[in-house]
Amino acid sequence: MSVDDCGSREEWTLLFWTSLAVIVPVIITLWCSAQRSKRKTHMKDFFRKSKHGWHYTDLFNKPTYCCVCSQHILQGAFCDCCGVCADEQCLRRADRSLPCKEIMAPSDCDGAMEHRWVRGNVPLASYCAVCKQQCGTQPKLCDFRCVWCQTTVHDDCMDSLVDADQCDLGEFHSLIIPPHYLYRVNKLRRRHPDEYSKLASSCGSGWTPVLVLANTRSGNNMGEALLGEFRTLLNPVQVFDLSELTPSKALQLCTLLPPGSVRVLVCGGDGTVGWVLDAIDTMKLKGQDQFIPRVTILPLGTGNDLSNTLGWGAGYAGEIPVEQVLRNILDAEVVKMDRWGFNMVLSMNNYFSVGPDALMALNFHTHREKTPSFFSSRIINKAVYFLYGTKDCLVQECKDLDKRIELELDGERVALPSLEGIIVCNIGYWGGGCRLWEGMGDEPCPPTRLDDGLLEVVGVFGSFHCAQIQVKLANPVRLGQAHTVRLVLKSSKMPMQVDGEPWAQGPCTITITHKTQALMLYHSAEQTDDDDESSASETESPTPQDSPRPPGPASARA
Repeated sequence: MSVDDCGSREEWTLLFWTSLAVIVPVIITLWCSAQRSKRKTHMKDFFRKSKHGWHYTDLFNKPTYCCVCSQHILQGAFCDCCGVCADEQCLRRADRSLPCKEIMAPSDCDGAMEHRWVRGNVPLASYCAVCKQQCGTQPKLCDFRCVWCQTTVHDDCMDSLVDADQCDLGEFHSLIIPPHYLYRVNKLRRRHPDEYSKLASSCGSGWTPVLVLANTRSGNNMGEALLGEFRTLLNPVQVFDLSELTPSKALQLCTLLPPGSVRVLVCGGDGTVGWVLDAIDTMKLKGQDQFIPRVTILPLGTGNDLSNTLGWGAGYAGEIPVEQVLRNILDAEVVKMDRWGFNMVLSMNNYFSVGPDALMALNFHTHREKTPSFFSSRIINKAVYFLYGTKDCLVQECKDLDKRIELELDGERVALPSLEGIIVCNIGYWGGGCRLWEGMGDEPCPPTRLDDGLLEVVGVFGSFHCAQIQVKLANPVRLGQAHTVRLVLKSSKMPMQVDGEPWAQGPCTITITHKTQALMLYHSAEQTDDDDESSASETESPTPQDSPRPPGPASARA
């Protein structure tokens, strides 16, 4: 054999093994991916048919034990309603043998409700109801938790538990819809509000059930996790995913509860809140006024100006547990909030604007529709807004607004200076936490209120002026307050927005008039940075007009 033949054979051998080294891992990867996809589809179908709220995870975030075989597991599935955990091999057995929370079930003959115990994987820092020592400290499946009242008990203390067969639903009993209530409602021959009020007596005095409506697309993808936490603490029938069910359908549960008793917690941004309030207006059109709920907010969006105005903060990032969120709802006060209608079939809760801030919102909205995965962080969202604002400072797309728009307040024409934008506000906050109307407080002005039937109208000179206002280096141009606002766009297209929903508008006439009032919950314990500064410099408590609390005779303890 010649040297050339040997060299050629070595080259072919090297090429073969090189190809094999590349192709085999690719084949294995594709096979694993196909198997994973097949398993995922199979799991999804299984979860859909199950009575449990199963969620699969590749890694549990704390030491977890299978409720069937008692072995330590790293990956598997958990039910976000009852807390049962199982590895993949034991999943079907767990689904058959371990019942979940029953959303509707009869009570005992004496009206009492039994505990529903689940063994193992009790929450961290939970304590035994009998000996008051910490539970779940042993490295094995141990101790019990009631899925309704959240009581935890050691294995050895279970026999010593007083009233071991009676569950009072725990700390949040006044917010939970008991399964026996829905069972009795289902048995009613006459569906009438008076009958619901009679049944409510079995739920205790001061019963004000809460419905949780969460937008899983808002915030830092926290919506889905919050849904699970609320399902754990409440009846799963009270918790709704707005990506699967519209607010109108979710709010129909209000018509099976005592009139005037229901509270609704909206987990999402200002847009989600507006969606829910529109659904409540639809209830009014159907003649269901007596079932109208009180609305509160857990802010997950970017702006959250309405939430800030009502004392619920500018954004929720898990800094307080959901238990504290429910406690705050129990302590909240009811206030009335004006809602406004447009001749363009729109509703407004927060503000309407034309000009640079609407342009930034339109650019942001357009790009988020194209690449929604990129806009999953509140910090990224604010950075993108900053970039669009910087661009507009250079381009000035909205200049000469005063020549293109006519403004009337309560029928009187307003002479406009050389503006680039007009903002019409119903609430105290704008632009992610800025008190627009009051400004820096160097000029006296009538205070803003949620329930006075007045709108505050201001002007801005451009994107840079907006930025100055937000960092308290400048004030807007106060154009006035009015019951009715009319804008006439005479020529060309201009960016506009209502409560963060932007669009490009051609020549038109826009009339904003009072539509209705919504019942909202106000959290008076929440303080803003401005309040902290003022409380440090003043010894007396602020008057209602100086306070961020929306005052008015409609305020009352919920």
